[in-house]
Amino acid sequence: MISEQIATEIVKISPDGRNDNALRRAGDILRRGGLVVFPTETVYGLGANARSADACARIFAAKGRPQDNPLIVHVASPADAEEFCFTTPLYYKLAEAFMPGPITVIMPSRGVIPKEVTAGLDSVGVRCPSHPVAHHLLVAAGLPVAAPSANLSGRPSPTSADHVIADLFGRVDMIIDGGDADIGLESTIVKINEEGLILLRPGAVTYDALLCVCEKVSIAPAVTDPLSEEERPLSPGMKYRHYAPKAPLFLLEGNDEARRSFMIEKIASGENCLFLCYEEEMTLPGLKALSIGKKSDFETQGRRLFACLREADAAGVQCIYAPMPPRSGMGLALYNRLIRAAAHQVISL
Repeated sequence: MISEQIATEIVKISPDGRNDNALRRAGDILRRGGLVVFPTETVYGLGANARSADACARIFAAKGRPQDNPLIVHVASPADAEEFCFTTPLYYKLAEAFMPGPITVIMPSRGVIPKEVTAGLDSVGVRCPSHPVAHHLLVAAGLPVAAPSANLSGRPSPTSADHVIADLFGRVDMIIDGGDADIGLESTIVKINEEGLILLRPGAVTYDALLCVCEKVSIAPAVTDPLSEEERPLSPGMKYRHYAPKAPLFLLEGNDEARRSFMIEKIASGENCLFLCYEEEMTLPGLKALSIGKKSDFETQGRRLFACLREADAAGVQCIYAPMPPRSGMGLALYNRLIRAAAHQVISL
């Protein structure tokens, strides 16, 4: 638990990452065991020295994060993983295809990274972000950085510095404001095994894209279904309710016509609710809604999703409804985030 507030410094850096003095200070903070929030192409990350158990323990305290939820280790170059992972040729094929970029690869640990980071697992998740600010920070720090999303545990992930400030101001040493995230959904997570790859968390690197590198890719059941209380999460976002707004969220499973009829009924009932809608549905009279983008534009939906969930909270509604995404392509990543945010509450229309 955080017993007293920390003096949080907020630094604005252009998305190209050019602010050497601020990045040098941020690197010093990380080397001293402090916490630095930084932008990535996916969401904002809450970083600490991945070699330090004490520093990483501060991440869990700042977020209120369960201790059995492992952290991802961020590196400046894919080859940096050699220090703490047993890499494979498949890892380097993935690195060549997708790194720097929005993918995390889980591999056997060499025992260098403390158990506080791995949640006691014998593996480490490695990510090499493509955002220039994240890259320059990792170079300035000169060490691997453990970093989950920079939000209070369970809340929607932060895609802007304002989201971070709302959750973590007074809990971290520095927040680097590098503008809005480009992707808006956390990285794809895969684990290398003897057969090929297991997809543990879908993201911008889709299942189909992974098949272009590895012909055997399986999807973990926890991507779409709840993980039992007895099972240990192999990667972040598998076990607990994540990405959730304060108001209950329900997913609407049905076609456009059925969803429109449901919305009309709710408008007529006067229920204090809000809909996350496709842009094409925003013209319905009397509808209280936020647009997540056009129905066919999954990139915009990914970029808007978490911001919309936070805006819905600010609206003070009693419940939120959202359309059920498809379970293919980028839609699978949206489905994975929404089904967890909704605690698997689905209304069949």
